[in-house]
Amino acid sequence: MRHRIKRKKLGRPSEHRVMMLRNLVTDLMEHGKVITTIARAKELRRLADKVITKAKSEDKLKAIREVGAIVTKKDITFKVVNEVAPKYANRNGGYTRLLHYEFRKGDASPTAIVMLVDTEESSD
Repeated sequence: MRHRIKRKKLGRPSEHRVMMLRNLVTDLMEHGKVITTIARAKELRRLADKVITKAKSEDKLKAIREVGAIVTKKDITFKVVNEVAPKYANRNGGYTRLLHYEFRKGDASPTAIVMLVDTEESSD
């Protein structure tokens, strides 16, 4: 039974899984999009939305500390708080989009693109 199970294990020990997701979030914030497997993409989307929500906090110092606890690069932490989060000031969640992409060549694993939503769409 899967009662009260909140996350997927992704076939990794807990420390490796957490670090992998932190690195994926950092790459997503740095480049604007990431191509990964669908299972990882779904978990990445959850964490990335939480990071942006924390970055939207009124208290800048608190936001930098909370985002810095997840994002692995210091310069990307400041980018998230100062550039990415203000773009979504009028949006309540749904900052990322998941698009099914293609099957990976080596093992035929289905992949997906996770990207940040454009700001033109957030002003609806």
